[in-house]
Amino acid sequence: QVQLVESGGGLVQPGGSLRLSCAASGSIFSISAMGWYRRAPGKQRELVARITSGGSTNYADSVKGRFTISRDNAKNTVYLQMNSLKPEDTAVYYCNADATGWDGRSYAYWGLGTQVTVSS
Repeated sequence: QVQLVESGGGLVQPGGSLRLSCAASGSIFSISAMGWYRRAPGKQRELVARITSGGSTNYADSVKGRFTISRDNAKNTVYLQMNSLKPEDTAVYYCNADATGWDGRSYAYWGLGTQVTVSS
């Protein structure tokens, strides 16, 4: 099992910045990718950003140019630098890890979520 610990959420004014962090720990053979998803009330969960262990990234169109995902593979930690935040970025942000267990199976793990609120 993998535990994901998130931090960095909070309340920020439009145009402001936040940096989310997520550290994975537990019994893991390997983590192929980590990323961030978000869910706003009444909306579907959507991918925000994802990064593979090799450094390949993927962003939602709505955050391109504003958000940057990065990683520290040695610490199994992923970061999301969020700049120029907009009210529509308000959501619960969930950390995700795609991992291969020691049994050779693929698993998806999720953090509990951290609230990001962008409001004046």
